[in-house]
Order: sequence, then structure tokens, then C-alpha cells
Amino acid sequence: MGTASAISISAKGPRNFGGARLRKLGNTLIFIIGSSSIAGSLRAQADPASEPAVLAVGKVLPAVVNINTERVVRRTVRDPFEDFYAQFFGYDQARPREIRQTLQSLGSGFIVDPAGYIVTNQHVVERAADLKIQVTANDGKTYNAHYIAGDDQTDLAFIKIDSKAPFPFINLDNISPNLLGETVIVVGNAVGYGSSISRGVLSAVKRDITIDNVQYKDLVQTDAAINPGNSGGPVIDISGRLVGISSAKMAFTPQGVPTQGLGFAIPAAVVRDSIARFKKTAQNRLEPKKQPFTAEPLTSNAERLFGMQLQELSEELTDVLGYAQGRGVLITAVEPGSPADQAGIERGLVIYRVGKSDVNSVKQIEDVFGQVQSGASVNFTIGVIRASGQRQRVATLTIAAR
Repeated sequence: MGTASAISISAKGPRNFGGARLRKLGNTLIFIIGSSSIAGSLRAQADPASEPAVLAVGKVLPAVVNINTERVVRRTVRDPFEDFYAQFFGYDQARPREIRQTLQSLGSGFIVDPAGYIVTNQHVVERAADLKIQVTANDGKTYNAHYIAGDDQTDLAFIKIDSKAPFPFINLDNISPNLLGETVIVVGNAVGYGSSISRGVLSAVKRDITIDNVQYKDLVQTDAAINPGNSGGPVIDISGRLVGISSAKMAFTPQGVPTQGLGFAIPAAVVRDSIARFKKTAQNRLEPKKQPFTAEPLTSNAERLFGMQLQELSEELTDVLGYAQGRGVLITAVEPGSPADQAGIERGLVIYRVGKSDVNSVKQIEDVFGQVQSGASVNFTIGVIRASGQRQRVATLTIAAR
């Protein structure tokens, strides 16, 4: 007999007995069905692949990159032992010698446009005119990147990698509402370990802090672990929306008291507004790439005598670079092996004075160079004067014209 016959109730039996038995059987079936639904729900919840945090990380991770920067600095040093022997034994003091030192740093960033535009911290790619920038994507591929723009005030920078194929990116049209207590996830290159994840909550908003004499304003605070190398990487919510960009960690209070769970990020709204401004800059001017010198005749006195290409520092370009307004002329290229290159001049520095004259335009410099003969020595005041007044570097060099 079928199942229906097996649970049927005889009409001839006592009605009370049949009704009670039917109700008991019905309750048993309801319990079994309910238990099965709960078990299925628990099995679904137990699947790690369905956890919101896992889905959020999987959504953004392809767009997160590791950034490796390298630059060579020149320093003049003296041998203290030679100075000691010269002082006490009458030797001639040796001349200072120049050494070159390679400085490297690691950071994070993420792609915000399929064309390969990346946002990161300005301090990760600071002085990018001198830098070799390499970007490693989540799939392990490595690309060379070039600097587009940066802002010392917000500590944000814009760089670009080139490829014919579109890149995965984090869409900033829908950013996190940044609610206190919401779950946040830090993604990045923690202490060199790429694709590292840490988790916490959004602890506070609109924090102003000072770390190593550098002021940061209107940051969001989290107890998620932020380690060296996370700088420039995204902080997201469990929907995969941007909360901010990892920027700083406070390990000690100004009084030297150790702290825990005090990490800070630049808010997503600030990031989105800065990227819109950076993209306009990228559209309005040529992206800074090193162009090889050709055999064509030199067209300017700066190129002919010293091997430098110069550009006016417009108000917009000065704002983007964070340099002092109305001062100097930008060096956009240096010919390898030229007098300028041998003197240590690099692309991205600014000429503020030639001889005894302050210069603020290419024409002024060209007029001065027009009176310089081959072999003559010229004094240059060169470096970077920032609008913020921080991280200044200016030096006077004497260079012989070729």
C-alpha cells in the first residue's frame, strides 16, 4: 500500500482516538519539516564561502595592488679615520666623496579605473619624479607605473599602469556610509605580505591626529590591524564598499604610552573627490614619462648647454605637485650623461635661481643662458619648496656648460 493508506484513519474507529493520533502525526511531520529547514539553513550558514566578509574581500581583492618604489640618492661623505690621521699625523685631508644609496619602500594601493589608474598614499610615492615605481597586481603580474598627481594635504597620490586589457577596479560610485560600529576590513601589503586581511569595526570619524610631527585631519578610526605596508590600501565594509584608505597607525601616544587598536584611514568621500580632481589633471596635461633624447638639433639653450628640458609651473600644475606658488621653473627631463645629469639634477626638481637672478619662467632662464659660453660655470639654486612648508630640499650647484 502507498504512504497515504499507511497513515489514513479508519472512520469506524473512535473519533477521539483518530483525531488525537492525526494531530500527533501532524505535529511530528511539522517538527521534521521544521527541523529539516533549520538544518538546511545552518548548513548554508556554515559554508565559509557564503560569509559576507569573504564575499566582500573576493569582490575587491583583484583590484588591490602592492607598490614597490625605488630611488637613488646621492650623499657626500668623509672618512672619519682619514680626518683623524690628517689631524694628528699631518696628512693631507682627503676630499669628500660622493656615494649613491638606493632607498626602497613598500606600500599598497588599489585600481579605481579599468584604464589602470591607481590611488595610494602620497607618502608611499613621495618624490615620484625620482622614483622607479613597480606595481604587482593580485594575479602576480608586475607593471611599471608612472606618477600622475599628488596632494600633501590629503596624503593622496594618483599613479597609472599601462596595459591593453582592462583592469578590475573598485567602483567609488557607491561608498560606505561609515557608521560607527560597522564591520570594516583592511586589505593590503602588510609588512611585505601581499593580500593580507585584518578585520575590526569603525571606531570613530573626524579624527585629527599628529604622528611624527605630521598632522592628519578628519580621519576615520578603526581597531582593525594596520601595519607597515598597508598604507595606501583600501578599508572596506562587508558589502565591499570603500570606507577609506589606510594611512596611519598610532603605536604610542605623544606621551610615550603604548596603544592598541588605533588605526586611521582617509575617508572614502575625500578619496573620491581627490580622484575626480586627479583625473582632470591627467586629461589636461601630458603624463610624465621619460622620453629618450633623439638626434634632432637642440632647440633651447637649456638643452644645448646643460641637457635639461624645462616647463613653466602653471598655477594648476603647482597645486597638483604641492609646490610653492609663483616660484621657479620645473625640470621635466634630463639628458643622460649631460652636465645636469652628472651634477645629480633629476626630473621633477625646480630651478629657483640662476646666478644671482631669481627665475620664474622659461624665458628668463633662456635669456640668461643666451649669454653663457661653452665651458663657463653657472650657479644654480635647485630643489623643491613645498607649499606646506614641510620636506624642503634646496641646494646650490655649480655646473659647467658643455
